[in-house]
Amino acid sequence: MFKKILIANRGEIALRVIRTCKEMGIKTVAVYSTADKDSLHVRFADEAVCIGPPQSKFSYLSIPNIISAAEITNADAIHPGYGFLSENAEFSKICAEYGIKFIGADPEMINQMGDKATAKATMKKAGVPTIPGSDGLVDTIKDGLVIAKEMGYPVILKATAGGGGKGMRIVKDDAGFKKAWDDAKQEAGASFGNDGLYLEKFIEEPRHIEIQIVGDKNGRACHLSERDCSIQRRHQKLVEETPSPIITDELREAMGKAAIAGAEAIGYEGAGTIEFLVDKHKNFYFMEMNTRIQVEHPITEEVTNFDLIKEQIKVAAGETISGQNYFPTLFAMECRINAEDPRNGFRPSPGKITNLNLPGGHGVRVDSHVYAGYTIPPYYDSMIAKLIVSGQSREEVLVRMKRALEEFVIEGIKTTIPFHIKLMEDEKFKSGQFTTKFLEDFDFSDL
Repeated sequence: MFKKILIANRGEIALRVIRTCKEMGIKTVAVYSTADKDSLHVRFADEAVCIGPPQSKFSYLSIPNIISAAEITNADAIHPGYGFLSENAEFSKICAEYGIKFIGADPEMINQMGDKATAKATMKKAGVPTIPGSDGLVDTIKDGLVIAKEMGYPVILKATAGGGGKGMRIVKDDAGFKKAWDDAKQEAGASFGNDGLYLEKFIEEPRHIEIQIVGDKNGRACHLSERDCSIQRRHQKLVEETPSPIITDELREAMGKAAIAGAEAIGYEGAGTIEFLVDKHKNFYFMEMNTRIQVEHPITEEVTNFDLIKEQIKVAAGETISGQNYFPTLFAMECRINAEDPRNGFRPSPGKITNLNLPGGHGVRVDSHVYAGYTIPPYYDSMIAKLIVSGQSREEVLVRMKRALEEFVIEGIKTTIPFHIKLMEDEKFKSGQFTTKFLEDFDFSDL
């Protein structure tokens, strides 16, 4: 087992990793930018190293600075959290070259799953259902038009190196294809330095369902059931829940088997997620694989009584998984509390928190790095807390979440709490009958 782990991240996920490390008797090293010197992850780690100025490219994305911090503190492993360098193949490779264990996927797996066209081809070969589409990248508009006509409209153009909704365009007919192609290619090139596009059948009335998996060094994998991540704004998740209101036992079993087949096909080691789109007919299709821990991992922990960070560390240290699949014994939901103004297009709202009251009680968990007097810097992702509640039924979770949100007081900045409270009161959301397009018609004016 590792003696000392450096956490190459910040905020709540860094604090989350530190907590598990302490319980495992492992020393921790926090890294921080000058903007984060007062963050809780810095305070609660055993050691802390400043790795640069506020801008991410000079600190949390600086591989030389992070490796240097690991070397001077004699850390024998690095946990990358999510975001930043967590899916950076070069970082994983350099860690190995320096004899530091990267607690995540190896470079080959990251590259294989990071390129969406390659990932789709790999999963298709493993027998995982994939969305009908082009066989790899589409070279020309002419080729794209031929494929689109064969599949039938609507179709969607996607950037092969994409993420966060960038480089994606829905096309409804031949007439709109050229403009969509040009726009997607330009946006993909500017955002990712790679303008490669592929084409898929556009799934109508989709649900975004992901399966949590864990694999070990022997190439064996297990799953921990599903999470429903369909409540999104501009492809960014806001609310996640498990189990999904639309998933039957039969569908859960089929999706779990497919996820394991995909993970074992590449010999995946560590925690990851296989993400699917599920259509209104309960057909499911592979969308992408994330080779890291997810923001929403706590809801899986709550319904399976399973510490995913601990399992990540154990697998990275060479231990094998039990091979057991885990299924929900409770219901759980997570609301992302962002420093944003939902009344004003979710505009970021950095600044000083003047007053803070965290909710509590049975079935309530808050993962956060903020406190009264803490100043939220403007340089990073605006998520400042995750409110996770669990209960015996989805109805109980909805009532408990609304109660917890009403207890959650954050003053001095704008947050997404008013939006979440209104969502918990929305009849369509409460019914469980919604898609990834749900928020397109949501009324934000009276928050």
